[in-house]
Amino acid sequence: MNNPKQCVNINNKDSKESNSFNSKLILVKKASGDEEPFEIDKLERSLQNAGASTFAIEKILLNIKEWIFTGVTTKQIYSRAFSVLRREESSSAMRYRLKKAIMELGPTGYPFEQFIGQLFKKQGFDIEVGVVVDGVCVTHEMDVIATHKNTQHLVECKYHKDQGKHVSVQVPLYVRSRVNDIIDKRKNMPEYKGLSFTGWVVTNTRFSDDSIQYGIGSGLNLLAWDYPRNKGLKETIEELHLYPVTILHTLTKKQKQELMGQSILTCLQLKENSHLLDSFGLSLKKQKALQNELKHICG
Repeated sequence: MNNPKQCVNINNKDSKESNSFNSKLILVKKASGDEEPFEIDKLERSLQNAGASTFAIEKILLNIKEWIFTGVTTKQIYSRAFSVLRREESSSAMRYRLKKAIMELGPTGYPFEQFIGQLFKKQGFDIEVGVVVDGVCVTHEMDVIATHKNTQHLVECKYHKDQGKHVSVQVPLYVRSRVNDIIDKRKNMPEYKGLSFTGWVVTNTRFSDDSIQYGIGSGLNLLAWDYPRNKGLKETIEELHLYPVTILHTLTKKQKQELMGQSILTCLQLKENSHLLDSFGLSLKKQKALQNELKHICG
């Protein structure tokens, strides 16, 4: 017999609609391998955040309702929804594929560090990326240092190619000790007088429950794809309209890698440095398509 906590009825506002769909108990498989009840509202919200029209959203939800089955993966649901959205509204489809675009910031972790630096910069911080600094005991390499007014954030970034990867508690444990060593050094240095310091761990995937508990207890800020709730990495990117260049359709994977090699990580940076595209030899048609993409994605 199924555990009632593992299953849920899918209900529409109008109980007379889609009765065959409402009667299903649908479990979907996440990237981590865990199963969870399918939430149609969650899919609808993600499409709204991508800027999809009401017409497109209704069409996608109907398509998913008629097709979905127990055991389907969240990746399969995403792929199907994206396929329909791309046919209907290409600019909205770009924003909807944000998670995949973040995963494509690899294969090393450095592009992700640069991207996180740009997120802080967009919020008014002066940033340093990949710098070696002194602590009381030893030197440390900090992925991002972001400074604004009387606050300085010391940020460790954890990029994973595996979407189902969880950051274990060992990571915030050692980041806390490293940050404390740096703070103990800087709080007695004249150039940092009056600054308050905070430690951060940022990941493109998720944190384990122990990591979150330790972060809260130790005063360490944690930022993951969907943590904190409604203020995670996804929401931050959407709020700032600062999307990675990997989200673009017009450019090839190799061209995106070349841009990242030149420290162009965001669509906004590319829009402001469009001369860097000259070496790609894009046709007039592709140039126009790319400019349209950048216009839509940058707002």
